[in-house]
Amino acid sequence: MTEPWLHVVGIGEDGIEGLAPATRAVVEAAQVIIGGDRHHDLSKTVTARRLAWPSPFDALIDTLLSLKGQRVVVLATGDPLWFSVGARIGRSIDPREITYHPQLSAFQLASARMGWSMADVETLTVHGRPVEQMIAFIQPFQRLVILTTGAETPAQIARFLTERGFGQSRMTVFSSMGGAQEARFDGLAESWSHSVPAFNTLAVECVAAPDAALLPRVPGLADALFQHDGTMTKQEVRAATVAKLMPMRGALLWDIGTGCGSVAIEWMRAARYARAIGIEPRADRRAMAASNALALGTPKLELIEGAAPAALEGLEPPDAIFLGGGLSPEAFTAAWAALRPLGRLVANAVTLESEAALIGLQREYGGELVKLQVSRAKPVGKLTGWRPSMPVTQWSLVKR
Repeated sequence: MTEPWLHVVGIGEDGIEGLAPATRAVVEAAQVIIGGDRHHDLSKTVTARRLAWPSPFDALIDTLLSLKGQRVVVLATGDPLWFSVGARIGRSIDPREITYHPQLSAFQLASARMGWSMADVETLTVHGRPVEQMIAFIQPFQRLVILTTGAETPAQIARFLTERGFGQSRMTVFSSMGGAQEARFDGLAESWSHSVPAFNTLAVECVAAPDAALLPRVPGLADALFQHDGTMTKQEVRAATVAKLMPMRGALLWDIGTGCGSVAIEWMRAARYARAIGIEPRADRRAMAASNALALGTPKLELIEGAAPAALEGLEPPDAIFLGGGLSPEAFTAAWAALRPLGRLVANAVTLESEAALIGLQREYGGELVKLQVSRAKPVGKLTGWRPSMPVTQWSLVKR
């Protein structure tokens, strides 16, 4: 049986004195301790060989494996498996060789100080990640606890909130929670002016103004929220398209012919950690997609110049594929071959020629054909009538 040789220990502002006796004994018996400067300061009474986080950080695994056979401790803040280094280590080293020692996390401490039930809170991190990720979670009455990336982050988030009509949202920054230097800063997003320590945790209670932008995470955002040149998958058709693509946690979408990125962005908003690659030959449309991704909280949208099938070579196999502006028999063949088992493919067509292509593909591969027709009420003189949009033929199927 594999014996654990590596201990990943969560430590708080109260340092080694705050550890459980058994965990403290593990740290005190360590031959090698790896962590950041802060972690070493919190455990400086322990005599052991000290190593800093390697640079680049991905070298950590090689460093750890080189120490196998010694008593090794990695120090992390709070719970090492909650937005922390423990998960990264566990993906590369057999979990049977690791013992985790969690401490109270910043999320738990901040929620306790706010008097919030964690079951009703969204926990996020922008530590070392694009701050724009939190935009997708700005919702009326939503409570957020956010691990920040520096002293300037609360002000950035205050600006995001204010720009979207959530300026009355209540913000609280905590620093050094559980330690002698613990501090708290309270204010409103629209008037936030505090200077806060670099290492902090932010709690936000979202309060929407009557004219606030409502950006639900279910698909079907208003077309006006996207920069576009008129060629895009429109709101109702987009909602049906993303539903058939079935966004799932961590899943990858190829959006072939992404245009302004509307489908890829809605996919990423709809499930935690969903990823997307947008393939688009036109630079102006890639620029619009990048701008839309930042504005709507999906800054990790990856954009690739090119057209299918050539641009698909070498990409990570996807869990879902959307063929909108990139429909061709060659593109379908290459995309279908790359799609993972149980992957979903959706193709939309508006011309008779592309509809005929979908009908032919459906006869060969199966799946479901649907005709989508949307009409909007528009003025007709002094009265009102229905103005139809172009009908869309949608083909969807699951790879078995």
